[in-house]
Amino acid sequence: MAQTYLTEILSEESLDRAVELLQQGEIVAFPTETVFGLGAPIFSPEAIAKIFLAKGRPSDNPLIAHISDLSQVEMIAQNVPEDFHLLAKAFFPGPLTVVLEKTDRVPSIVSGGLNTVAFRMPSHPVARNLISLLGQPIVAPSANISGKPSSTSLAHVLHDFNGKIAAIIEGVSSEIGIESTVISLMENIPIILRPGHITKEEIEKVLGKEVRVADCSKKISGPVSSPGMKYRHYAPVAPLKLFFTKDDLLSHLENEPACKRLLLSPCVVEELKHCLYTTLSAKNLYAALRQADSEVVDEVLVFCDDTTQKDAALMNRILKAAE
Repeated sequence: MAQTYLTEILSEESLDRAVELLQQGEIVAFPTETVFGLGAPIFSPEAIAKIFLAKGRPSDNPLIAHISDLSQVEMIAQNVPEDFHLLAKAFFPGPLTVVLEKTDRVPSIVSGGLNTVAFRMPSHPVARNLISLLGQPIVAPSANISGKPSSTSLAHVLHDFNGKIAAIIEGVSSEIGIESTVISLMENIPIILRPGHITKEEIEKVLGKEVRVADCSKKISGPVSSPGMKYRHYAPVAPLKLFFTKDDLLSHLENEPACKRLLLSPCVVEELKHCLYTTLSAKNLYAALRQADSEVVDEVLVFCDDTTQKDAALMNRILKAAE
């Protein structure tokens, strides 16, 4: 039976208390520039197991480690290629996760039993200070119930985990709003396993070579080295329906029975001013999907205009939510 907590809300000035809880094997949620994370020390498999339990996360879905400086890389990764150093110089700290061969010190629970480890250096000062004070990397998946929209604010984390984890560190709403780009350097040609804020084109410019992109539309049955690839993610309770032209969107409304709907669109659709409406962007996508749950809508309509379709990271999250 899961333990019940009186979840502490900690200020940025109370990181010593957060470190104390982490050292005791407890979970602490903290802000990053992408989304809030549920943190546990990387060398504590017992604490990490609590993350899987709290989230209801499948055990074969790997976690991302967060480091505070490059000296921590040697704790968790080996056979580090030159491409990593180029990427780290260009994008660390920031929303880029790199997959490399793990050291024997990294518990199997972190990587879903694989010989790899995914890690990044967050740019949020609270996250980096917390990791530095702890003295080891912190594994931290997004702070949400597995399969549901990620948390980009303290209120979101409280909604999902109040009484289920030891503490949450306060922080402003996430600056970027979607998870990091994940790139594997395990093959000769780097491959993006999950799109994010840092684009394929930006990475190719730094590396001076071709970068492949994994086909995220295919169903995967085997092991994966990155989160966000195998399972349905980010989904609200109500069905999420995608429309790529305004005509198709209007046709749906004309031909389907009236119900309570939330429209997510990058622009105002004049004909639909009567609908509950939220602007669609990468930064507020998860907040909008959580709004759909709080408003108890019957369906969520997403208008994917040309600009939205060109945003690989945003479309990846929308398509995963619609699966």
